Amino acid sequence: MTPSLLFALLASGFVYGITPGPGVLALFGIGAAQGRQAGAAFLCGHLAGDLIWCSTALIAIVGAQEIGSSVFDALGVLSGLYLFWLGLRAIRTRRSTIGPLEWQIQRPFWHGVVFGLTNPKAYPVALATFTALLAGHAAALDWPMLPMLMLLSFIGGVAAYAILLGVVGTSQVRRLYLRHELAITRASGVIFIGFALNALLHAVPNLLPRRG
Repeated sequence: MTPSLLFALLASGFVYGITPGPGVLALFGIGAAQGRQAGAAFLCGHLAGDLIWCSTALIAIVGAQEIGSSVFDALGVLSGLYLFWLGLRAIRTRRSTIGPLEWQIQRPFWHGVVFGLTNPKAYPVALATFTALLAGHAAALDWPMLPMLMLLSFIGGVAAYAILLGVVGTSQVRRLYLRHELAITRASGVIFIGFALNALLHAVPNLLPRRG
């Protein structure tokens, strides 16, 4: 495994875990209302959903590569377009539609499990993010590598969660997050568009007819 592939896998899990979304916002709400310990329990439960969706995405990516490089490239185009659409939506966000976050969760761990497993956007976002970041390493992906791919993406996700836990747990942090939520969302949109362009630059040329 090359250092660049290693970094791409760690980055995939990290980006998927730390990008602002429903789970991150819920974490800040729970942490502000019930403290860092409840937030940590929520994240541990949420990790179950992350493991399933990220593993499923990696299985789909390796499977596409094993079927044929053109299948992987087609998946890369679809993922790039999806990420570009997500990025545009984030950049064009004008105001927050999130309501109050003051709630009490009796069982944060199980709330995190249900939250992570039932998020309808989890799989497509995981698939698109991983495809975009692994686009330059398609030839190196095969079934024997799958356990290591999962492990490295998991480590990247844990690193993201460690950072989130480091800042969650106070109402001041929650208010700061909400105050700058629009800027954070738009910055995430720019990042998504960057990943989309990376996926398209790797996939589109491989799908074009070759001359000569």
